[in-house]
Amino acid sequence: MLKRRLPPGLMPLAARLGLRPFYGDIHNHCAISYGHGSLESALHRAKQQLDFVSVTGHAHWPDMPVDDPAVAHIVDFHVRGFAKLAGAWSAHFNTLSAANEPGRFTVFPGYEIHSSAHGDRTIVYRDLDQRELVLADTPEELRQRLQLLYPGRAIAFPHHIGYRVGARGLNWETFDAAIAPVIEIVSMHGCSESSTTDRPFLHSMGPSDGRSTVVRGLSEGHVFGFLGNTDHHSAFPGSCGHGRSCVYASENTNEALWEALQQRRTTALTGDCAHLFAAIGDSPQGSVIPPSARVSLEIEAVAGGVIDYIDVIRSGQLTHRITPQLSPAPVSSDPDAVETILVLEMGWGARGSWHDWEGTLSLSGGDVRAIEPRLRGPEIVSPLEGEEEVAEARFDWDGERLSFALRAHANPNNFTVSTQAIAMRVRLSAEAAIHANICGKTFTVPAERLFEGALSGNLGPIDSPAFRLWQLPLPHDWQWHGQIELEDLQDGEWLYLRMRQSSGQWSWASPFFIRSGSESR
Repeated sequence: MLKRRLPPGLMPLAARLGLRPFYGDIHNHCAISYGHGSLESALHRAKQQLDFVSVTGHAHWPDMPVDDPAVAHIVDFHVRGFAKLAGAWSAHFNTLSAANEPGRFTVFPGYEIHSSAHGDRTIVYRDLDQRELVLADTPEELRQRLQLLYPGRAIAFPHHIGYRVGARGLNWETFDAAIAPVIEIVSMHGCSESSTTDRPFLHSMGPSDGRSTVVRGLSEGHVFGFLGNTDHHSAFPGSCGHGRSCVYASENTNEALWEALQQRRTTALTGDCAHLFAAIGDSPQGSVIPPSARVSLEIEAVAGGVIDYIDVIRSGQLTHRITPQLSPAPVSSDPDAVETILVLEMGWGARGSWHDWEGTLSLSGGDVRAIEPRLRGPEIVSPLEGEEEVAEARFDWDGERLSFALRAHANPNNFTVSTQAIAMRVRLSAEAAIHANICGKTFTVPAERLFEGALSGNLGPIDSPAFRLWQLPLPHDWQWHGQIELEDLQDGEWLYLRMRQSSGQWSWASPFFIRSGSESR
């Protein structure tokens, strides 16, 4: 039940093409280099929320500013982190192999190389038998060495690309799709889609630059798909809200996921395990297709909550905006019951405090279809910022009742969210009710009450820890399936989808690329 993904009935387009969404994070960190938390903890937490993972070590920075005393502290922890990874590299494969579960949870080896001149890259290997740490000073040198040693079994994708060139932002002049079929559009650093987003770059490294964005790279004719990853530094892959990747593959194996990455069948997410998928005929997102007369773009969206809108971006221009509440077209409907998403969120309280939550959730007049933890890790990036203790969450489903135990820290300010949540896809009859026991408080809420709006409560007086049961969305609020008629597709064009949820979570589906002389691929 935990991590059970969408059934074919809620994703008929993807199912028709023999594909399923799998969710992962292939750029995140722990104490194996510089960072916090053990590799074992990172893999355990990934397994609670994700289908695949790569835990990334910091390995190399050839043009590090070693002669500038103003950043000597930064140079120091990088040098020590690189040495730590080099010493642990061989042995850490034993831990990766122990966590790998073919068909259920896939682990990829990975590491990172910084570059002031060219931008940072995450190197991911397909297989756990690839055990050489390949370092290089330029993207071209890296490509040559990887292709010589591991042909077709290594990628080196750029991440947090939006920083300016010279400040570890992506230099499109040295971008090579042969080794980078995908790029990272969003992470805890911010969103690199364009110059204006609601997820700006706020790290001390500086703001984003328009010439380092996704739209700039697409406008220059580059071909790449989209990833979302956390770049989390405290052993918490998939930390909700920072970035996740959805990969469309036939099965959860190294080979199938790798083939999907190479073909750019991906969607970048900020948090919720949403499904945003598109096809032109039998060509899914990420495909290179030839110019053609009017075609239909088929869109399938199943969000983690209420969909605000779905955009079609064509060669940098917004050409269509779909608002499901104005143009309802749910993927699936049931005359006898309502399929919806029940979310319990926990946290709040006095700043600087935390609370250990435990309890149970069950239904009457309904049934649970899937359970999705939405867990967050500490908001720590630099190893100089200290370390925060992380308590392991626990979930148990006995067939009728979900039991949980987790720790949630109070929000540190009025803008940074640190709550923890559990989402459940449920099917409810008209008489359904939710039964909860939260930290000893037992109560029953009619589903009708939650269709009207959210319900909140405190464990004590004002400033005490609090919880919230979100408003239940109707099927047409969180699902949409339909077709958009497109004008003639011209050579050199590109188009992609993005989806915003009312909760502020986003999804970006990899582009379609229109190229003369190409067969669909």
